[in-house]
Amino acid sequence: MSVRRVSIMGSTGSIGQSALDVVRHANRNSPEDFQIVALAAGSDAQALAAQAVEFRAEIAVIADEAKLPELRACLTDTGVEAAAGEAAIQEAAARPVDRVLAAIVGAAGLKSTISAVRAGNHVAIANKESVVCGGKLILDEARRKGVNVLPVDSEHSAIFQCLGDGRSLEKLTITASGGPFRTARLNEMQTATPQQAAAHPNWSMGIKNSIDSATLMNKALEFIEAGFLFDVEGDRIDVIIHPQSIIHGMAHFTDGSVIAQLGAPDMKTPISYALGWPDRIPTTVDRLDLAELGRLDFESVDESRFPAIRLARQAYAHGVQATTILNCANELAVSAFIAGHCGFLDISWIVEETLNRYFSGNMHGIACDTLEEIAFLDRFSRETARDVLEKTERRTGG
Repeated sequence: MSVRRVSIMGSTGSIGQSALDVVRHANRNSPEDFQIVALAAGSDAQALAAQAVEFRAEIAVIADEAKLPELRACLTDTGVEAAAGEAAIQEAAARPVDRVLAAIVGAAGLKSTISAVRAGNHVAIANKESVVCGGKLILDEARRKGVNVLPVDSEHSAIFQCLGDGRSLEKLTITASGGPFRTARLNEMQTATPQQAAAHPNWSMGIKNSIDSATLMNKALEFIEAGFLFDVEGDRIDVIIHPQSIIHGMAHFTDGSVIAQLGAPDMKTPISYALGWPDRIPTTVDRLDLAELGRLDFESVDESRFPAIRLARQAYAHGVQATTILNCANELAVSAFIAGHCGFLDISWIVEETLNRYFSGNMHGIACDTLEEIAFLDRFSRETARDVLEKTERRTGG
């Protein structure tokens, strides 16, 4: 494999750190397989600077402009350019590379992803929220520019690996671990703390993604992402609980065949596949020993305890406007839960109430064909969700 130039948007998060581990290991075995061009992060200037120096990046960008002096001080005499702010992140994502890893958490990652695509860069997308909100725009721009959008979520990477040419596809299945509350009763879930919700049994993720896993909203977002990425109707996508997180996704075909992708629950596998595609690159991931594992279990989703999947099906059936509403309302609700302003079960309730207001309102003319339209819906959904949250606080005496 020739030298591959890579930029990472969201380099200090869990996905970004895992990606740099993949690059570090690959370059140790085959020096200079990967060259890091740009790194971008939210507010941790010291961690970003350390990454940029280690990997000899061309530029390091911090989203928090107040942290730019600290970043510059850390990069003095290193030869690494320092910049800050949203526009700088978009410029960094547009620098010519072989692959941009889009790993900025939440809808905030959409603009840099679009910048990367419009610049003609192939994108490895780890930000499911960008696809849920801007999937139509991202994929339309990717087709126009002739670039690949490669999935990094383990479930979508699995499906991508299973599909082949995609002919004779009957349906897709994505798996969910069930999170920390898979067997919990509703009263236990209602009193759950953010620390309990973030204690994922299989995966190591940031707090937002971990809480999404606990509500199964991460699976709801992945359901929507699968529909957009693989152009499949919602009634041809199944979600099933698989506690061991060994099978990550399956493709079912019209002859009755089911092709599944298996692997240890480690994000380095799908990250390495997206960075190396169409090649595979070595990783330090634990090798799977099925005999030692002994069994694989599956169960249906209990939508009375986890309504997120039902909400995803409903939103996806209404189109990208509704999926944008769902995602942004969830971001606000999760933040409120972390801050102690609502209970764990209130997260899905806030999302559902926000969707209901959208369905009964007059916002259906927004096409989500531009960043401006998506931003408008983002503001609407957050304002609506905030109003619902205030009623939640009054309802619960918070």
